[in-house]
Amino acid sequence: MTEHPSVAIVGPGAIGTTVAAALHEAGRSPLLCGRTARKTLEFREDDNVIVVPGPVRTDPGLVEEPVDLVFLAVKSTQIEAAAPWLSALCRPHTIVCVLQNGVEQESMIAPYVPGCPVLPAVVWFPAQVQPDASVWLRSPARLTLPDVPAAGVVRQALGGTRCSVELAADFTSVTWRKLLQNAVAGLMVLSGRRSGMYRRTDIAELAVAYLRECLEVARAEGAVLGDEVPEQIIDSFQVYPTDLGTSILADREAGRPLEWDIRNGVIQRRGRAHGIPTPISDVVVPLLAAASEGPG
Repeated sequence: MTEHPSVAIVGPGAIGTTVAAALHEAGRSPLLCGRTARKTLEFREDDNVIVVPGPVRTDPGLVEEPVDLVFLAVKSTQIEAAAPWLSALCRPHTIVCVLQNGVEQESMIAPYVPGCPVLPAVVWFPAQVQPDASVWLRSPARLTLPDVPAAGVVRQALGGTRCSVELAADFTSVTWRKLLQNAVAGLMVLSGRRSGMYRRTDIAELAVAYLRECLEVARAEGAVLGDEVPEQIIDSFQVYPTDLGTSILADREAGRPLEWDIRNGVIQRRGRAHGIPTPISDVVVPLLAAASEGPG
């Protein structure tokens, strides 16, 4: 491997564009792969604008050679459609860093990349696609990875860029804490409102009750999280800008399939496996599934 690994990004949406901009700014422009052909990607943070040169490739059959590192930044609902890219870009030992929500990244991606390490990641930054297709980053970019050898390649790729990488010895606890945050954000879909809604007393009380239910499941899965976590998460929502949305709300507004199962359904599923009652999930999950899939 050279000083910096060769990198491809599959899915140059909000998260993928942020990583692409960080790499390009550091002189390490990645190969861009997606569904829509584009000449460039545009990223902005505050008054800083970065134009990432393309093109965004749309035909996996034209990939000339595999790469050392693939950032998979498509939604979980798009994994099957992205499978041809993984076949074209990966050779044995290519590292696939999965920039997706949930706690099941490894089991979902591994069947598509035999012989390749699958590295789950927790994405901590809010990036939003704007009407002109540019991406707006609203806080510093940060990833958390498990402390395993494959993570060293990601740190090498992103070292010295605007996207920081930290390693977690207890990655299970980190991923479940992020899942709790994603799960309660699903309530935005059911109300059609953004983060300002959590400033309502009734919504805050419902959200905390839901998070306590999620917390019990997380602990059964091995996460070490304190009793204070539900209130901490809602406190953070209450100080966000009132217009801050979430990716699942953006998908609902655009009429796209929702990641309801990996963000919310997993809590219901794992709860049942552990014999833990999940009465709030039993209401939230079917409503989110219906919002995603209909009919009607």
